[in-house]
Parts: sequence; C-alpha cells; structure tokens
Amino acid sequence: MFDDLRDLYQEVILDHGRRPRNFRRLEDADRTARGDNPMCGDRLELFLKLAPDGSIAEAAFQGRGCAISTASASLMTETVTGKSAAQAHALSDQFRALAMTGSCPDCGEALSEEMERLQPLSGVHEFPSRVKCATLAWHTLNAALDGAKEASSE
Repeated sequence: MFDDLRDLYQEVILDHGRRPRNFRRLEDADRTARGDNPMCGDRLELFLKLAPDGSIAEAAFQGRGCAISTASASLMTETVTGKSAAQAHALSDQFRALAMTGSCPDCGEALSEEMERLQPLSGVHEFPSRVKCATLAWHTLNAALDGAKEASSE
C-alpha cells in the first residue's frame, strides 16, 4: 500500500516537473517576485493577477529548477488561485510544515482540500536538502503578496 502511494506521489511530482501548469509570464500581473535557492541554483519568477476583491485571480511562474522545485511551483499556482492573501499565507505556512515534517497536524479543515493536493510533496522531509527546493515557490509567493520583489530559500 505505501509503495503504491509513494509511486503515485512520485508520478505527480514528475508530471508537474515535466509539464508544469501555469508556466508563463503574466504581462498584466499586479504583483511579481523573484525567488532564488542559491544552494542548488533553482530560480523562479512568480506573477500574480489580483481580482477586484484582492484575491488571487491568476498565478503563473517562469524559471528553472529541479523537478521538485518546478512541481511545487506548479502545484502552488493551482492551489492559490481564488484564495485571499490571508488564505494564501496560511496555505504557505501549512505547506512549509508539511515539507519539513511530512505531515501537518495543525492544518485543520479550512484548507484541507488544498493540502491534500500538495501531499505528494510531503516526502521531501526525508531529504532535508530538498526542502528548500519545495518551499522556494512558497517563499516567493509570500514575498509577492507582501510587496517584496525578492525571496530566498535561505
């Protein structure tokens, strides 16, 4: 059972790494930020288009990085679309806990569906050097939402 689940998670990561969703520049983005992981060379630029109510109407990214970094950014852009800034920040906090520990005991029900979609990346906790790859997009999201232009996984 666990081997089947691990295989499924690996397939999700490989799929998003090879064919990332929302991999493009948003020319009319309201917020942008660049993320850098100096330890391995992962780099990305995140673009956010905000709705009139301030929620994230569209999220996209460009850059280069390993399969984990790219898959995380791809999954992130899918899960934050439609969320308010507060919800996106909360999701980011929960994802970082998931990436560092492999679980998220304090996630609660509010964003449970989103956290289930991000579950394939939970295995990075077994490889501490890869946690920064998985969390780079999320640090960059927080920077963009907070009006900063740059983020680092350090």
